[in-house]
Amino acid sequence: MRLTRRTFLALLVPAPLAAQEFVSVDGPLSDEDFYRLVACAAPPGGDCAKPVVRWPDPQRLSLRVGIAGVHPAFPSYKLDLVDQALDAAIDEINALGAHLWLDRHYAAPFDIPVYLLETPEGGLIQGTGNSQIDGSAMSIGRVVIRSRGADIQSAAIAISRDIHRREIASVVLEELVQALGLPTDISSGAYRRSIFSEEGNSVVYLRGQDAEAIRLHYPRA
Repeated sequence: MRLTRRTFLALLVPAPLAAQEFVSVDGPLSDEDFYRLVACAAPPGGDCAKPVVRWPDPQRLSLRVGIAGVHPAFPSYKLDLVDQALDAAIDEINALGAHLWLDRHYAAPFDIPVYLLETPEGGLIQGTGNSQIDGSAMSIGRVVIRSRGADIQSAAIAISRDIHRREIASVVLEELVQALGLPTDISSGAYRRSIFSEEGNSVVYLRGQDAEAIRLHYPRA
């Protein structure tokens, strides 16, 4: 299996916490069990392995998302595809009716900056100028979330030059969803068509339990 995405969840106080990347399950889950798995790495009926974190209100109603840096070696045609995929991912999330809204911006500051890097899969991220993500191991897509208590303080996304054209739309959507505080993948034959699937990068829409997980994480009053 090609490892394509990695999420790192850290606490500002205390020291950084290593995050479980995925949880394996045998079959379909209830909406609540699915949500708890992707939000806090809880196995069905079990305890959370990660803290539950969210963007604070009212910041969550105007999250600034944009491409913060593009390495000259990042292929220009992939840049165009990431740019399109970012707009599509924002539209998918905003259409869900959650208590959450993402805004596309083209100049700093960003709440969720996206870096397009020359770093190959398996290399170390360097040179972004963002201490949150520099020094992290690079996969096809990488998310780093930092939180204080239950509140997300910052998040950053990195995309490797090694990403395949056919993966871009799905990887960008998943990284953005995970940057909202849903950082855990699911490994199961029952969830091959989930954006959280550990086994693939082909989903480009938020449907069913994927959409419901975001609504549960950011419920309307």
